[in-house]
Amino acid sequence: MKTLQARDELNKGVNAFRKAHYDEAIARFQKSMELDPDLPMVKPYLATALAQLVVPGVDTPENEKTAQRAIDVFLEVLSEKPHDVNSMKQVAGIYYSLKRLEDAKAWQIKVLAEDPKDAEAAYTIGAIDWDEANQNVLAMLTPVGMKDDGEGNVSAPRWVLETIEAQNAARVEEGLKYLLQALDSRPNYDDAMVYVNLMFRRKADVDSDNEAAREEDMAKASEWTTKAMDTRKANEQAENAGHRPATH
Repeated sequence: MKTLQARDELNKGVNAFRKAHYDEAIARFQKSMELDPDLPMVKPYLATALAQLVVPGVDTPENEKTAQRAIDVFLEVLSEKPHDVNSMKQVAGIYYSLKRLEDAKAWQIKVLAEDPKDAEAAYTIGAIDWDEANQNVLAMLTPVGMKDDGEGNVSAPRWVLETIEAQNAARVEEGLKYLLQALDSRPNYDDAMVYVNLMFRRKADVDSDNEAAREEDMAKASEWTTKAMDTRKANEQAENAGHRPATH
């Protein structure tokens, strides 16, 4: 009897979820779990509904609590199904929403361990690496009254550039690796191409004391800018013609 009631609550929760009535859906899923803790799919639905209530970039205690509840339930799912890529991606997404970027990266790396061809996971890691590298550059340039020129910032004081190199060299290398991995899996991934361009501009900071290397970085940045523009145009034309470009 309890199993039938649990299934009824699950079905009602799914209907509420589909209508974006997440609070109702959460209550239904929780009731379903109380009635039958072993009922399949309840935990993934509950965790996903909780994740829908997480507000990106908001660090209030309530938002943090909701996010942690969602993560905890996804971890329960993963304890039962350790290779569940969807749960891994959901956890990564929640951490990204909370701006816990290193945690988000760590979970995307888990995704790639399960599916090395997941272009979005690789892209996300590369984008996070660029964001962190970029913040490091701005944090060093602003106090000395400079703005990022996107070309290696060679006019900055030497100590500033040395600090940037120490902070960013490994991050830039990692970011490029994952962005190129994303493009290997999805050759028409124009957003990834944009970030390759941006990452080569951060690499120019790292190579600021080697003019030949810096010039090569800038040449590659320009090359990837052109590739991104051309690919985006081709993707849009294919979309308008009703033909989605291949994603693998």
